Amino acid sequence: MTGTGPLRVGIIGLGRMGQNHLRVLSSLKSADIGFIYDIDRETAGRLASAAGVSAPESLEEGLSGVEAVVIASPTSTHEEYIRRSAEHVGNLFVEKPLTEGLESSIEIARFAEDKGLNLQVGFIERFNPAVEQMKKLLDRSTQVVSVDFVRTNKLSSRITDVDVVTDLMIHDIDLALFLNGPVRSISAHGVANDGMIDFATALLTHDNGRLSRVQASRITDKKIRSIQATCKDMFVDCELLQKEITISRHSALEQRPGEPYRISSTEERIEVQPREALQLELMAFLEFCHDVRAAGVPGPAEGLAAMEVCEQVLNGILQSTQE
Repeated sequence: MTGTGPLRVGIIGLGRMGQNHLRVLSSLKSADIGFIYDIDRETAGRLASAAGVSAPESLEEGLSGVEAVVIASPTSTHEEYIRRSAEHVGNLFVEKPLTEGLESSIEIARFAEDKGLNLQVGFIERFNPAVEQMKKLLDRSTQVVSVDFVRTNKLSSRITDVDVVTDLMIHDIDLALFLNGPVRSISAHGVANDGMIDFATALLTHDNGRLSRVQASRITDKKIRSIQATCKDMFVDCELLQKEITISRHSALEQRPGEPYRISSTEERIEVQPREALQLELMAFLEFCHDVRAAGVPGPAEGLAAMEVCEQVLNGILQSTQE
């Protein structure tokens, strides 16, 4: 579609992320909220009243009056809502993961291509200003050896249908692919409680020779979001929560007569604009709906690639726990 006026957008799913989408979209002049929908009718009605928007009893009623849809419902419902929405709307945003499993993700990616959908997958960290700066640094370097990703959360009562790999680690799996390219081999280990994986670590070897070490945990009390890159010419420490990047470099090898040698180093801080990643992500989606494909916007292919790696990580963990 083309045009410059506000896009009428519907929101499906009004949990924490759905409410964040409602907040951000309500603040954007390029968006007009056409409806919000949740199977919890009380929540939908209360939020609709507060925001001054419609909360139709029928999803199809809402879909018939919008140009784009944001799907922020539980993972297990993504496939259903993508298919139902696609009967009325050609512009879809679905929170990560694309669907709950690899097989259904393959089917949805094929479905999106056959229907000619503009489908964006919600890998929000791609729009974190610190990640954007990190990518520029690594793209300029020919000496990247390894990139480490750590993501931890205390187990949330709102997450009941996905393990730590498809809930948390998938963000960094996508970033590993985004920063380092396709993967040629994977090894993984983890810890499962009551049949659900709550701690996972994986080593990805990329086609270009780089390594990605990815760790995710829901049994750690401290919330961590970090990326650290080891390069032959520098070490880059990126804090995603504080949006801070520090570069450490060896500057000189010093040795005075009769004294041990010393390696002096320099430290440089990269300024990162303090912008909200979700706002940037949704702005990119709205442009995408107007046929302006912004660089780095993840579609079905990227959603499927991340799910393929997730599947291998899950299989590796299950195999390691059975040995």
